[in-house]
Amino acid sequence: MTSEVQHLPGQEQAEPDEPQGQPAPPPAPHTTAGKIADLQRRRDEAIHAGSQRAVERQHAKGKMTARERIERLLDPGSFTEFDELARHRATDFGVAANRPYGDGVVTGYGTIDGRPVCVFSQDFTVFGGSLGEVYGEKIVKLMDHALKTGCPLIGINDGGGARIQEGVVALGLFAEIFYRNVVASGVIPQISLIMGPCAGGAVYSPAITDFTLMVEGTSHMFITGPDVIKTVTGEEVSFEELGGAHAHNVKSGVAHYQAPSEDDCLDFARDLLSYLPSNNLDDPPALAPASDPAAALEITAADEELDTLIPDSPNQPYDMHDVISRVLDDGEFLEIHALFAQNILVGFGRVDGMSVGVVANQPMHFAGTLDIDASEKAARFVRTCDCFNIPVLTFVDVPGFLPGTGQEWGGIIRRGAKLIFAYAEATVPKITVITRKAYGGAYDVMGSKHLGGDINLAWPTAQIAVMGAQGAVNILYRRELASAADPDALRAQRVTEYEDTLANPYIAAERGYVDAVIRPAETRGQVTRALRTLRSKRQQLPPKKHGNIPL
Repeated sequence: MTSEVQHLPGQEQAEPDEPQGQPAPPPAPHTTAGKIADLQRRRDEAIHAGSQRAVERQHAKGKMTARERIERLLDPGSFTEFDELARHRATDFGVAANRPYGDGVVTGYGTIDGRPVCVFSQDFTVFGGSLGEVYGEKIVKLMDHALKTGCPLIGINDGGGARIQEGVVALGLFAEIFYRNVVASGVIPQISLIMGPCAGGAVYSPAITDFTLMVEGTSHMFITGPDVIKTVTGEEVSFEELGGAHAHNVKSGVAHYQAPSEDDCLDFARDLLSYLPSNNLDDPPALAPASDPAAALEITAADEELDTLIPDSPNQPYDMHDVISRVLDDGEFLEIHALFAQNILVGFGRVDGMSVGVVANQPMHFAGTLDIDASEKAARFVRTCDCFNIPVLTFVDVPGFLPGTGQEWGGIIRRGAKLIFAYAEATVPKITVITRKAYGGAYDVMGSKHLGGDINLAWPTAQIAVMGAQGAVNILYRRELASAADPDALRAQRVTEYEDTLANPYIAAERGYVDAVIRPAETRGQVTRALRTLRSKRQQLPPKKHGNIPL
């Protein structure tokens, strides 16, 4: 008969001597300790789903892994993962023997600057990041969660498209994702980071989202790759030329930002979110304004520099960035689409601590004329601001729409109408400042009072007219100039008369088309006052399913 030895409190039971250097035996699998150890093993497998060799290849290309990107993007320690232990259920073509945890995509939620966000990150080290049924289901679940909780969705794309071994199921999940992109559009901000290949049907999810960011040298987007193009058309083109970051930021306008590195791309995404609300029912995040509200209205030395910015010659350009930087808080302007359609500028900044979206003609490129690309670029940006309750601040120096058969046959009428549609349907506060030229239909299009501008201002250098003085004089006085002894002197005289009579802001001011003519130095203060009074703006369009924008 054995007897039990009882130990008094504070006493320690002597442990039998163990051989030095021998690892402790693993706990029995059916004990609690064994089950915890099994969970930890599975977690480790999920975290290291890709082979070490695949990870090394990823790093050799200058690319982070899926988890490294999430860690770099989110606030430290804030990430909570969904479906870490999910695995595919496919059996064909030998994939049944290879069922890594996570199935090639990491999904979950965390915070950026303390604000909740949902994020998925495709893992190129697992099946080349290709999308299968379970992979797609993970993203769909995350998107549903983002929509239910009203938080932004960030997708980090680095994958090979649909997983061939899973066939139509993969295609079906792509469509499920597209559907949710559309449902979430205008409800929560959606940002796509292209950090590797994104081909075939995979490109359409980023195309629907609000912003697409790419990385030089490692990002590629295309419907059909170079090999297929060569087979079908005989055209030879490289991956970079066809769908690299430069191609989509400069030529196609598909991407909104070209990052020199992955770190920069992730930083830009964080900066972008700092101007956007979590959803369409929230106001954009605001920084604390100056402690003395009156001090923010005082004219500074930087403000006074605007008084000498506009050249005396109407044909001499100036950089509209110089205007924008003197109106926005701390001169900080987060430009979007900077390399595409450079005749118009769009981006985010703050005035009096409040987020604003800026749209501005750029006289440095094509004299600031509106063309097809500029019209679509600005229209999309205005609609984005309207979705997310961000006031639109417009700076106007536009001589008209770009003439030419290429523009007419390319659909400038339909595409320019998109900008009209965007401004007219926007119900957010709209403030417009005319700095110099506002000619013809382009005057109407650029946030005019007639399209619902709330506060419209003009500098004394503004020229608001049907067309420029030179063109108008050539039409109005064609016969007189043809018979004049000195046509050049007569033309100069008539141009001066035209400018004094029509090409100024005062006729528009007399009719209330501009609310005030102001010194350029007063612009920041006037815009600040306007935003303060428009904080309580409430406007609704007539009830309808949706408008029919001329796509």
